[in-house]
Amino acid sequence: MQNDEIIWQVLRHKHCSFMSKLETGIFCRNPYNVTGICNRSSCPLANSRYATIRDIDGVFYLFMKTIERAHRPKELWERVKLPRNYEKALETIDKHLIYWPKLLVHKTKQRLTKMTQMRMRMRKLALKTREKIVTTPRKEKKREARREEKAEKAAVLEKSIENELLERLKKGVYGDIYNYPVKEFNKVLDMEQQEAASEDELEEEEEAVVEYVEGYDDLEEEDDMEDFVGLTMKDTDQNDDVTDEEDEEGIVIAKKRQRKESAFAKKKSEKDKPANKSKKPRVLVEVEHEDTDHRERAVN
Repeated sequence: MQNDEIIWQVLRHKHCSFMSKLETGIFCRNPYNVTGICNRSSCPLANSRYATIRDIDGVFYLFMKTIERAHRPKELWERVKLPRNYEKALETIDKHLIYWPKLLVHKTKQRLTKMTQMRMRMRKLALKTREKIVTTPRKEKKREARREEKAEKAAVLEKSIENELLERLKKGVYGDIYNYPVKEFNKVLDMEQQEAASEDELEEEEEAVVEYVEGYDDLEEEDDMEDFVGLTMKDTDQNDDVTDEEDEEGIVIAKKRQRKESAFAKKKSEKDKPANKSKKPRVLVEVEHEDTDHRERAVN
């Protein structure tokens, strides 16, 4: 027959694999322990009548052990599923542990309360976004810094080498025997074309130069036209004594001159026609003065 006191004496003073001695106390790591403390009332091995709460895959179960099943280790613990509602779970515990010791029932309810609060905190933490702090080793930081410094130096060196080679290529140092890459050569050509285009644009943007050229070349070819008699103009200050009457007289004189020029051109066209007369035709030139209506005639 099983004796709980003998079992406790052996486990307490000899050896127990679930015992954990720390500075703060002695604890029990057995999953069926209802309080987690190593003592006589809480030891699941030294008590033939025992009850506890366990969490299996997010579901709470009530485990109960009785002396009648001690000879059958496979069926030693009876398991009852507890509802998710806290109040209903307490009612289920009271129903199955109605004739059990009050201290054990109280400890079982306390364990259910603590596990329910722990589940609520876990859900809140899962919904809350938290920053994840990741440490970087010091050696890795130094290694990355050295690599960045070497890469910067290599980039500057490659750029300087490229510029030097392009300058030598432009000067013709290598001649025709140098097999330079086609891409770099095309790049240089494109750069030169862009520079030429920019220079052309600058020239176009400059202001246009004003030039004066000689005109009326067709009038010099006409040999039939003779010189007109010089017009005598009075040297007066027209800008100071200009009036409305003089402007009207100028307009009338200009109209008369236009009619005479048209008549003169008509006479000339008639004279250019072949005639039987060998006699030289006479040219009549009329001259008008703007200030007076006096007309002068010159006969050639």
